[in-house]
Amino acid sequence: MSVFRPGFLELGRLWETKPLERNYEVVIVGGGIHGLATAYYLAKEHGIRDVAVLEREYIGFGGSGRNTAIVRANQRTQENVRLYDEGLKLWPVLTDELDFNLMFYNCGNLNLAHSEAAVSSFRLAINTANFYGVRSELLDPQQCKEVVPALDISDRPKHPIQAGMYHPPGGVVRHDAVVWGLAKGASAHGVAIHQGVGVEGIDVDGGRITGVRTSEGRIGCDKLGIMAGGYGTAVCAMLDIELPVNPLTIQAMVTQPLKPFLHHVVSSGAYHVYANQTLKGEIATGAHMDPQVNYTTDVTAYYFKHQAEALTDFMPCLKDVRFLRIWAGLADMTPDMAPILDGNFAYDGLYLDVGWGYFGFKSGPITGKYMADFIAREEAPEILRPFALRRFLENRYMGETATAMKYGQWD
Repeated sequence: MSVFRPGFLELGRLWETKPLERNYEVVIVGGGIHGLATAYYLAKEHGIRDVAVLEREYIGFGGSGRNTAIVRANQRTQENVRLYDEGLKLWPVLTDELDFNLMFYNCGNLNLAHSEAAVSSFRLAINTANFYGVRSELLDPQQCKEVVPALDISDRPKHPIQAGMYHPPGGVVRHDAVVWGLAKGASAHGVAIHQGVGVEGIDVDGGRITGVRTSEGRIGCDKLGIMAGGYGTAVCAMLDIELPVNPLTIQAMVTQPLKPFLHHVVSSGAYHVYANQTLKGEIATGAHMDPQVNYTTDVTAYYFKHQAEALTDFMPCLKDVRFLRIWAGLADMTPDMAPILDGNFAYDGLYLDVGWGYFGFKSGPITGKYMADFIAREEAPEILRPFALRRFLENRYMGETATAMKYGQWD
C-alpha cells in the first residue's frame, strides 16, 4: 500500500534549486529560521529578491531543527515581552501567508515555582507581561493541578510545587514545518537557497563588506547577514570580531507514544526540565544547557537519567515510560541571555542576528521581519535598538537572566 498521496510526487521540492551566482545584493549566512525569515521578508516586504541564503549543511540543520518547538511571550523584561508578543501573534498570520501548515497550537505554558524566590520572580514577569497586554497569571498549587492533573502537588517531591505561572497564549509550533514553509515562501519570491555551501572567509574593502569566500568560490555582495545560530561566533571571527557569546550544548529527547494526558507545556527551573506532549503522543522534553563551552552536538547518558528522575518526581505517572530518542543542539548564550541584533557597527553592510540562547526558535519570524527592515532601510527599527552590541560596552545588560535561568535554577 502506497504511503504517498495521489499527485504527491508531482509536487516536487518546496523550494527551487538555483545555480550559485557570483554576485548578490544580500547574502545571508545560515539556513535556519532566522536566516530564512529575513530572506523571506526582504523579498516579500521590500522587493529585494537578489538574495542568497548559504547553509553549510542543509536548511534547519542547526538549532531550528533541534529544539522542542515551544513558543511563548512571558519573558521578564519589557524589551523582550514586546518582541515575543508580536512573534506569538505572527504564527497564525504566517501560516496563512505561506499557505503552509506550521502546526501552531497555543495550548498554554505552565511554569512551576518551588521556592519563595521563584514565586517573586514569577510575580515580576507576570506584572510585566500584563502591563503590555500579554496574558499571564499566578496559580496556586491546586490551580496548577487543575491545569495539569498529572502534577504531584503534595510534599513528597524533592521540590514541592508552591505556585505556577500560567501563560495561555503560549504553545508549540512544528519546527520542521516552519523551516520548510519559510524556505518555500522565500523561494517563491525569488530568493536563492544554497545548501551544502560553507562560508570560509569574508572580504572587506575600505571598511565595507564586499563578499564572502565559500566552498564553491567567491561571491560578491553589498550586504551580509550573519544568522548562523551557535556557529555565528565562528563566522564573525573571520572578521576578527569577538562576540560575548558562548556556544553551549542543550539536549532533548522524546518518550514512547502515550495516550494524551499532557495538554499544556509544563516547565520547572528547580528541576531544569520542560516538556510537552506531541501529536504522536510522545513526551518531548529538554534539560538545562551543558556548563562547558563547546561546539559538540553529542549526547550523554547523564541526561537520560536526569530527565527520567526529574519528570517522574513531579509527574509520577511517567514512571516506567521509555525514552526512544535523544538529540542535542547549540545555544549561543550572551552574558545577559538576550540576543545581539545590530548592523553597520564594525563594517558597512554587516548585520548580526546572533546570541539567542534558549529563545531563538520562539523569535525567528518576527525577528526576521524586523531584520529585513533593518537591512533594507539601513536603520535599526526601534524595537531592535535595545539589543545592539554596544550595550555590553556601556554596561547596559538586559535583565532577562532570571527568566533564562528558568525561574529559580539556584533553588
